[in-house]
Amino acid sequence: MDKNTWIGFLLIAAIVVGFSLFNRPSKEEMAARQHTIDSIRHAEQMRAEAQRLSDSISSFVEQQQTQTQPLTPEQQADQLQAVFGQLAAAAVGEDKAITLENSKIRLLLQTKGGYISRAELKEYKAYGDSINNLRLFGKDETMTAFTLLTANNRIISTDQLYFEPIQTSSDKVVMRLHTDMEDSYLDFVYTLREDDYMVGFDIVAHGLNTVLAQNTNSLDLHWTQLVPQQERGRKFEERYAQLQYMLSGGEMETLSEQKSDSRKENARVRWIGYKDQFFSTVLIADNAFTSSQFESAPQNKYSGYIKEYKTRTSIDFDLNGNTPTSMRYYFGPNSYNTLKAYDNDVKREDRLNLKELVPLGWKIVAWINKILVIPMFDLFTSWGLHIGIVILLMTLVIKLIILPFVFASYKSSAKMRALRPQLDEINAKYPPEKMQERQQATMALYQRAGVSPMSGCLPMLFQFPVLMAMFWFFPTAIELRGKSLWWAEDLSTYDAVFTWGFNIPLLGDHLSLFCLLMTIANFGYTFITMQQQATDPNMRFMKYMMYAMPLMFLFIFNDYAAGLSYYYLLSLGFTILQTMLFRWSIDEKKLLAEMEENAKKRGNQPKKSGFMARLEAMQREQQRLARENAKEQAKRYR
Repeated sequence: MDKNTWIGFLLIAAIVVGFSLFNRPSKEEMAARQHTIDSIRHAEQMRAEAQRLSDSISSFVEQQQTQTQPLTPEQQADQLQAVFGQLAAAAVGEDKAITLENSKIRLLLQTKGGYISRAELKEYKAYGDSINNLRLFGKDETMTAFTLLTANNRIISTDQLYFEPIQTSSDKVVMRLHTDMEDSYLDFVYTLREDDYMVGFDIVAHGLNTVLAQNTNSLDLHWTQLVPQQERGRKFEERYAQLQYMLSGGEMETLSEQKSDSRKENARVRWIGYKDQFFSTVLIADNAFTSSQFESAPQNKYSGYIKEYKTRTSIDFDLNGNTPTSMRYYFGPNSYNTLKAYDNDVKREDRLNLKELVPLGWKIVAWINKILVIPMFDLFTSWGLHIGIVILLMTLVIKLIILPFVFASYKSSAKMRALRPQLDEINAKYPPEKMQERQQATMALYQRAGVSPMSGCLPMLFQFPVLMAMFWFFPTAIELRGKSLWWAEDLSTYDAVFTWGFNIPLLGDHLSLFCLLMTIANFGYTFITMQQQATDPNMRFMKYMMYAMPLMFLFIFNDYAAGLSYYYLLSLGFTILQTMLFRWSIDEKKLLAEMEENAKKRGNQPKKSGFMARLEAMQREQQRLARENAKEQAKRYR
């Protein structure tokens, strides 16, 4: 090889070495990565051994059931010791429930497993049950278990062990897992403040150095829950029920709400939410969960359940007991203000962002909901007004906000209608085969009049985000749940006035009255609007389409919340009133005379909008290309 080749190789080597050194992770990053790898390996080991524990326990139970002669206490102790090791002292006991409650929630804690087996919300009822508290889950619908690795390499799950309640008060319950050693035990500490949906959950080790494996630095958690159907409208409850979790960096992730879904997450997870349409159970780690696996499965509509959620994850654990493993549960409503309050007076990096459990639409739509719709709703409800009046006032305020855009759109449409006779003359003068000349003449007319075909569409685009914000707000507003208006018992679901025992495609098995009234109002508004297009033969097909839209809305919104249909009914009523007022205030003949007078004042320099200028440029370019194409064709035939 020559000198240049050697120099090339040396430069390449230098670049590779330099790039490697530059991108080498710091000691802190390497330690964090190694900790994650160790956690994953430990979790996989624990999960592999968990099945062996289950098989051992099943074998032990079968032996007890098939034993022809009762075992002596010594024999029973030997068998328990063989299966559970130094945790044999907790392998027998009585399964009973301990109550922990405040003014908002009521919890039951099982002595077998030491977990929360039932959660009730005192301020809410399930649909059709006006007596009992709303049940987030019951004993047979949930399980929370931690896997323990003993010093002699036995894998024990806490759901097979019995805890002793050593402290039970109105705000605190301590569940203790005893071992065969007097001063060695594990405490599950639950704390509940008054008037709060948040429950503190600490795991504290005491003298377990010789009981659990010395390399134990994390606990493997298995958490499952069935979500009961709480609402009348199962379709929407299924749509909004999701397993949702937040990464430590603040990113939100969700599993599919429509089908069975699973996901493995190696990143650190701050909290895991088992979410229904209006209520959630959330498990929050003060540090983070690692090596997580999530599963979500829809349930049969006849089962009485919406979803089944499963989570396997790991969390840091101090075997010496110097630092407790701290977590929190949230059992409560998906209320934006309630969830947002948990971030009050909290540093930005420490915020939980539980308010993201409330779906408010796309980014710009959610922004409108947060700064306009929700504050306005809160203001009106704080006055003690009936919910029907609150929605009426919200509709009126929103209509006033978008009134300038609506008026601008209507005035632009009125200008186009005033120019209709002149447009008809142009169409008659230039047949369809002279489309370029027709377009040029039409653009010239628009320029002289000072109007733009797009001026009526742009104001409507500004209204769209506001309309979508209301579309997202009503189906997820728990404040509407249980609120009645006239015949509608619950504005958060559909208001069926006619039901039948079979399913009609697209419509379902019922007919909602507010939706029907909204459809009728929509037909009325369409009729008023189409009257102005009666003389335009090119609009016939569009008329049919416009009349078909209200009928489509009947099928679309029949299952939606009655509160949303009521809002649209009010909105259409105000829109019809606005249209009548606009017609009364705008004289199209005067408008035409005004445009002609302005055209005379401008003389030979007609007013051009940016859109019109671009349209003219496009037409000139098309004409140039057409001329060049004609020349090329002529050359070919010469």
